[in-house]
Amino acid sequence: MSEPILPKTVSVFREGYGIARFRADALAGLTVAIVALPLSMAIAIASGVTPDRGLYTAIIGGFLVSLLGGSRHQIGGPAGAFIVLVSATVARHGIDGLLLATAMAGLILIACGLLRLGDYIKFIPYPVTIGFTAGIAVIIFASQIGELLGLSFPNGEPGPLAEKLPAIAAALPGLSPPATAIAALTVAIILLLRRYRPAWPGLLIAVIAASALSATLALPVSTIGSKFGGIPSGLPMPALPVISLELALAVLPDAIAFALLGAIESLLSAVVADGMTGRRHRSNTELVAQGTANIASALFGGICVTGTIARTATNVRAGATSPVSGMLHSAFLLAFMLVAAPLAAYIPLAALAGVLAVVSWNMIEKSAIAALVRSSRAETLILAVTFLLVVFRDLTEGIVVGFSLAALQFIHHMSKSIRVTPERSELPLDTTDTATVTYRLDGAFFFGAVAAASAVLDRIGHDHRNLVLDCSGIHFIDTSGINLLAGVIRKAVHQQVEVYVVSDRPDLRLMLLHQEIPDHGIRFVASLNDAMREIATRAEVQ
Repeated sequence: MSEPILPKTVSVFREGYGIARFRADALAGLTVAIVALPLSMAIAIASGVTPDRGLYTAIIGGFLVSLLGGSRHQIGGPAGAFIVLVSATVARHGIDGLLLATAMAGLILIACGLLRLGDYIKFIPYPVTIGFTAGIAVIIFASQIGELLGLSFPNGEPGPLAEKLPAIAAALPGLSPPATAIAALTVAIILLLRRYRPAWPGLLIAVIAASALSATLALPVSTIGSKFGGIPSGLPMPALPVISLELALAVLPDAIAFALLGAIESLLSAVVADGMTGRRHRSNTELVAQGTANIASALFGGICVTGTIARTATNVRAGATSPVSGMLHSAFLLAFMLVAAPLAAYIPLAALAGVLAVVSWNMIEKSAIAALVRSSRAETLILAVTFLLVVFRDLTEGIVVGFSLAALQFIHHMSKSIRVTPERSELPLDTTDTATVTYRLDGAFFFGAVAAASAVLDRIGHDHRNLVLDCSGIHFIDTSGINLLAGVIRKAVHQQVEVYVVSDRPDLRLMLLHQEIPDHGIRFVASLNDAMREIATRAEVQ
């Protein structure tokens, strides 16, 4: 029975929600908001849009993800994983194209949830997940090198990594010591606080310290104010994005990529939260919520929304008990925006680049990569191919090729697990009787295993009167496997051999009968011993 599409908020309030839980959720929401404030602006800037759009995304999208979502602890907002896709979409189609693609991705996600596809989307192979996450991290870091070093690019900074690296090398003589110092200070504060004061909001403290130093010393570095004119002190009125058939067709591939990555990222984040709390999320509900949040984000001028693993984990560690913490996180962000918007103009872009440099480093799961390299050459290859395609080609291409390689590896592995072996019953026939041959079939009889199984079954000769096929060890069979068994049975019956099929599965019997096997000369029995008794009885009669 499939899970209901019911927000976890409803479940929480049905259980009973009191003031004690509200206090815990409020503290957790405030903690996450402090982390999300600089991160949302940094991700937006790195994505090629203004910082306020990152805040709109976290406020509007984050609120709806928590209100309507299928996880008790999921925090939604802009994610580093989307930087590559969003920046490419902005470069190709402008802000109007980005907003339309985001809204279309929301519709796709809602459709996926209503069609109950959530249980399948999250089954992305682990090496693929690790590979594309590491690839995205490398691209994010590379995109920030210019801001980290205060470099300028007369012809604009190239997008693809292969073109970006030579451009960075050419621009290095123009390195800005103040910008580099600000970025280094930001990274140092974050790392030191993480080690010695892990409970403190390191990202926010680092950005505040870098901003104060930059303003006090009047350092010649780019800031949010100098580049973007600051951020608004409130939310804009919602408005429909520009809609036209031509633009919709143009951004459709981007919308599909947004939806695919959003589904993967959000469901992985929900799984992480489940592992930390012992709870179980509702995948399809989560997809519907993510879709709704993306549509709403686009209406308010925001960018793509997804569940964010780092902020969700922070929410859990801060003591959140329900989706209320995520909704309060959005409310706190709005309050910060209303009160402190003028101060954002003093934030150096090098400081936000330092934040993203730390985020990109943390995205690379070093221990998981090391474990894969030690344990499996095949999965290491899948990881490497996915990583290289994401970095040098395209994110979607990396996922598709990586998933295809993982599927081929799985088929290869499963094809080797099939076994067709001679078998003896607990009630053996007379040892001089060689008229009966018995084979036990174990494993998954599917298209990938047919060749290996047929190599054994085709060797069954016609110099016996009884053939027993013990199918009780088959735990999965598809039409290719059924066709193989039916062919063996037809061949045996044609040679006047009595066939006994051992299985207590009605579906196996029905599938065989659909293959138009002869209705004479074949018997279905529940156990191998039953088959041997029938053979012995028939021998006595004859």
